[in-house]
Amino acid sequence: MSIEIYKLIGEATAYDKKQMLEIKRPKSWLKSVSAFANGEGGTLIFGISDDDQIIGLEDAESDAEKISEEIKTKLDPVPVVNLEYKEIDGKRLILLHVYSGQETPYYYIGDKQRLAFVRIGNESVTADRIQLKALVLKGSGRTYDSLPSNYRFEDMAFSKLKSVHYKRLQRSFDDSEFVSWGIVDENGNLTNAGALLADESPVRQSRIFCTRWNGLDMTSGLGEAIDDVELEGCVIGQLQDAVSFVRNNSHKKWWKENDYREELPDYPERAVTEAIANAIIHRDYLQMGSEIHIDMYDDRLEIYSPGGMMDGRLIQQLNPLTVPSKRRNPLLADFFSRLGLMERRGSGMKKIINTYRRYERLSDYHAPEFTSNASEFHVTLWNLNFEGNDNNTTTDKTFQEVEFVKGPEKFTKEFTKEPVEFTKEFIKASRQIYKLISMNPKVSTVQMADSMGLSTRQVLKYLKRLQKLDKIARVGGRKMGEWKIIDEEYEGFFDRI
Repeated sequence: MSIEIYKLIGEATAYDKKQMLEIKRPKSWLKSVSAFANGEGGTLIFGISDDDQIIGLEDAESDAEKISEEIKTKLDPVPVVNLEYKEIDGKRLILLHVYSGQETPYYYIGDKQRLAFVRIGNESVTADRIQLKALVLKGSGRTYDSLPSNYRFEDMAFSKLKSVHYKRLQRSFDDSEFVSWGIVDENGNLTNAGALLADESPVRQSRIFCTRWNGLDMTSGLGEAIDDVELEGCVIGQLQDAVSFVRNNSHKKWWKENDYREELPDYPERAVTEAIANAIIHRDYLQMGSEIHIDMYDDRLEIYSPGGMMDGRLIQQLNPLTVPSKRRNPLLADFFSRLGLMERRGSGMKKIINTYRRYERLSDYHAPEFTSNASEFHVTLWNLNFEGNDNNTTTDKTFQEVEFVKGPEKFTKEFTKEPVEFTKEFIKASRQIYKLISMNPKVSTVQMADSMGLSTRQVLKYLKRLQKLDKIARVGGRKMGEWKIIDEEYEGFFDRI
């Protein structure tokens, strides 16, 4: 078998094979033509058996004519293809090269059916409702985030976007940039991207559900979740709050070097930030009622986002270090790139893996894992401090002696976990207060109480406690002053990435 054929067979998503041309069952191979045209293209080889043996075709020229005719009469629109003859050991094959189409969806028409197919792994399957919508958008040259939303620009505020813009770029956000950034289109309509960036984003499926479970799974029988929160609003703020949730539900161990203190977090913040940012940017917002989920367990952190890989490939069958980025929401990707929250060329998985590689010497080290299917993408980050015993549970606050290998020598390091400072209720209230102050530094106690669903007296208690802990400060008088967040773990997030 030639090297070229071997190469094609190795690329399962971009390759399909048929032992012969099935004249009476054209759908059996035309569905792959539809799927290739609707995706990234591919090659269909006629004359190879299921076990990859070269069989050859008895009359390749006649088969080629029939292939061309079936494509012209049973596919709408007709995709761009190229027929190639290949002879190996005296046996003739037909290679049908199908190119990625720009007029999607490409339908198979026959048997009283009109179906579009997509490639998932090494199979061509019927496009579901969500996939069909995405193909229609692709064929129109549009993406979900660029479409006009059902909401009015005049009804939205963008204080979070403006404050982060100033913090990251050191200049104010000019009103003309609403158009240049694609927040509103040329007709003044608020785009879906704009709706996702608004302070009070009305896009319900943009929410993130965060849960810290007690144990190794959801059904461990150890009681209810330790902490949970539903994040909504501006997706930039959601990124910040989701990373904060992980940090608040994590511990750090540390050891002393000669002239500094070395920390070992449960999860490297750089990896967590990249994983959540990629979930926000690349998720499929056409899937109504499906949100991002962040589930923390004793030994791992799992991030689920709606939408598999755009080209139908399965990430677990690929090398995540070399997978090219396909941007499902290019406007959102540009926003995050301009603000320095991610790289334009999308190297998120590579950054996650390389961040974890710093800790390969740990005895219980596990590399990050990525899995996907047609409608889901999962990232698993492993807890660097988990050792699978009772001394490493979430309630442990004791000192431990751990021997680490550093180069050829051995060092005994003294580790401790930082104590949990706050109750679950106080941490939740702090998140809400931070968000309200970020949106409006002049927000009043009464407005906070109304938004949080608490009494004014309870909010005052939380405010006093945050001030005492040097997390927030009141600048100016009671009537004309404003609140300022000085919690470096929270406010310094955008400086650390």
